[in-house]
Parts: sequence; structure tokens; C-alpha cells
Amino acid sequence: MLAAFDFGVIGRNLPYLWEGMQLSLLLTGLSACGSIVLGTILALMRLSGIKLFQWIGAVWVNFFRSLPLLLVIFWFYFLVPVVVQQQVDAFQSALIGFVLFEAAYYCEIMRSGILSISRGQAWAGYALGLRYSQTMRYIVLPQAFRNMLPILLTQTIILFQDTSLVFVVGLADFMTSAVNVAQRDSRLIELYVFAAFVYLVMCYFGSLYVKHLQQKMHR
Repeated sequence: MLAAFDFGVIGRNLPYLWEGMQLSLLLTGLSACGSIVLGTILALMRLSGIKLFQWIGAVWVNFFRSLPLLLVIFWFYFLVPVVVQQQVDAFQSALIGFVLFEAAYYCEIMRSGILSISRGQAWAGYALGLRYSQTMRYIVLPQAFRNMLPILLTQTIILFQDTSLVFVVGLADFMTSAVNVAQRDSRLIELYVFAAFVYLVMCYFGSLYVKHLQQKMHR
């Protein structure tokens, strides 16, 4: 049965598939960085004593967590050019959609991390004369990031998997590249098996690294 398979099609198209993987990794990295920064800001807003900030943070999280990511990507692909009054390429639109969507999830992760830090440490910072922003920057947030690092990485792995949805705006990520080759060469099984294997290996070793971090932090 395997003799009927032409796995050589993978080798012949590796440069094209690698270009798709580069786009997936670039989108994952930029989206994760932007989402963590925005999510941390939203978490601080939700934990602030200012009602307006708390309301904005809560609405943001509940709104984006109630929508499918596919709809958000498609939505921003058409919405962003209208707002900025100029043409925006598909990658930029997808990146904006990912950052705004994933920030809602990173927000809740960071909020849990901040709440896990003893309030006594914040009061100690105030006692030393530090302002609220300085206490968060130098005392609370570094510890919160450390505590939440395994969960942040797990969410980033999920984000990497979700990048396969950018096919709706015409971006040739790794999965889309594999589909294009499969349809062009009529080698659906070979390319789909290869794509599944690549995702499995990358996510599996990513999960192992997260588990290693958890054990190391526990010790």
C-alpha cells in the first residue's frame, strides 16, 4: 500500500513548505509578543480600582472570548483598511486580529499570575517609597510572569496551531502551503500526513518543554 504513495513530493516542495512555516512562526511570534503586552495592560486595568478601566477590560475579554477566531481574522481583513483609509496587506490585518483576540486570553492568564502574588509584597514596595507603577514593574509583574510562564507558553502553542486559519485571507502559511501542493500534485494523503506530523512534533516538543519548566519551577 505504501508503494502507491509518493513521499518524494514533500522533498521536491520543501523550499515552498519552509516559506509557509516561516510565515507561521513569524505570525506566532509577533502575535504572542503583542498579545502578552496588551493582555498585561488589560489585566492591570481589570485589577485597578478605577471602574471605567475595569469595565473596559471586562468587556474586551468577554467580547473576544465569545467570538470564533476565524470570524475575527476575516472581520479585520475587511475592517482595518476602512478604518485607516488605506490598503493594508493580509499579514498586517491577520496580525492585528490575532493580537486583539489572543490578548483576551493572555489577559486572564496574567490576571491570575498577578493575583497569585502576595499582597504583602506590594505593600512592602509601597513602604519603600515605590509608586504603584514601580511596584508592578519591579516586584509584582516579574514574579507573575515567572509563575505564569508555562501557561503563557501553552497558550502560544495553541496560537501556533491557530495560525492555520489565515487561509481565509489568502496567506500561504505552512498548512495552506501544504494544501496548495496537495491539490496541485493530487497528493492529498502524503501532504496531509506530513503536515499533521510536523504539527504533532512541534507541539509535542513544545509541550515537553512546558512540562520541564513546570517541574523546574516546582523544585
